[in-house]
Amino acid sequence: MKILFLANRVPYPPFRGDKLKIFNLARRLKDKHELHLLTFAQTQEDLGYKAELEKIFKEVHFVYLPKWKSAMNCLQGIWNSKPLQVLYFQSGELQHQLDKLIATHKYDAVHVQHLRMSPYLAERKDIARILDLPDAFSLYWERRRLVKRGMLTTIFENIEQGRVLKYEEILKAYDLALACSTEDIAYLEKTHHADNLRLLANGVDLETFAPRNHDYSHSKTILFTGNMDYAPNVDAVGYFAETILPLIREKCPDVAFIIAGQRPVPKVANLANDHVTVTGFVKDLAATYNSASVVVAPLRFGAGTQNKVLEAMAMGVPVVCSNIGFGGLGIESGEGAIMQTDPGAFANSVIALLSDEGMRRRVGETGMNIIKTRFDWDIIAATLEGYFLQIQNTGANSKR
Repeated sequence: MKILFLANRVPYPPFRGDKLKIFNLARRLKDKHELHLLTFAQTQEDLGYKAELEKIFKEVHFVYLPKWKSAMNCLQGIWNSKPLQVLYFQSGELQHQLDKLIATHKYDAVHVQHLRMSPYLAERKDIARILDLPDAFSLYWERRRLVKRGMLTTIFENIEQGRVLKYEEILKAYDLALACSTEDIAYLEKTHHADNLRLLANGVDLETFAPRNHDYSHSKTILFTGNMDYAPNVDAVGYFAETILPLIREKCPDVAFIIAGQRPVPKVANLANDHVTVTGFVKDLAATYNSASVVVAPLRFGAGTQNKVLEAMAMGVPVVCSNIGFGGLGIESGEGAIMQTDPGAFANSVIALLSDEGMRRRVGETGMNIIKTRFDWDIIAATLEGYFLQIQNTGANSKR
């Protein structure tokens, strides 16, 4: 098949989030299919990644959309009811480029990444299209506004949540819409009465995050990873450092908390002290996981599944996490990750792991085996390939 990937961000370097998913899926499909990429470049640095992307995609097309221009787009929100998330990525130039590519190449299918890019192909019934959300974005905003914040922030988030919820109906215009967890799919089906939703789980690159004979004997390092300008992560590390970590240190006074991730905002950087380290960007994240005794993911809002949980499990490192994303893993608490929502219970689970080498090993090795069988990117890419074939065949039959 000839497939176009329409992405909201340049999927390189593949460190976290949306970039990670598109890169890993395409890398595994490229030998069997002809792949093209159309994406926004937001910086001059983005434009420099074309050569790397051409190792995967036969054609790579950029539309330059600097952040100042996106900010200007968002000013339309004063009179336009679209979510700011959608307005941010609005571009007549991209629409023109997309229409030209479709006319030239007559793609068998198009993969549209995120609700943010959904307007560009919502009306094109003449081509097979998949919308990869990847999570229930309205659920993310609903949970986000439940966390107590300042008055102006609360007003903004209430407005944006309402706009996203209404706009998300667009998913029904696509042949298939994908989400990364059964929890998100159930929410979207109930909310929008949609029957075109399917599961496409987040995966783990088992070449990068392969087990490294993890040493379960050390018990003094707690790790959190993620992009540290992403609101759920910023909230999570602050909540953990200020509310949960003091409870842990009462029983484990020598424990260190490591916050590893690029672009830490001042609110994160200011958490650093003699027992909290903020690393900034980490090149070898797998080595950082391997050095941890316990990985924590105390997110209070968000949706989908958490890469940080999957990656730690893949390497056999035990995890304590909140309910955010846990339901989509399809596991019981303790099978690689222990789920807790109460801060005291969360602290106690971390303390139990730090205090028991055998428990760390049992939880960690169980998670490692689950990732191998369910969350390998090879498995996820094969699932996506099946969806492409499904909509291609359905479209061919409908045009006879």
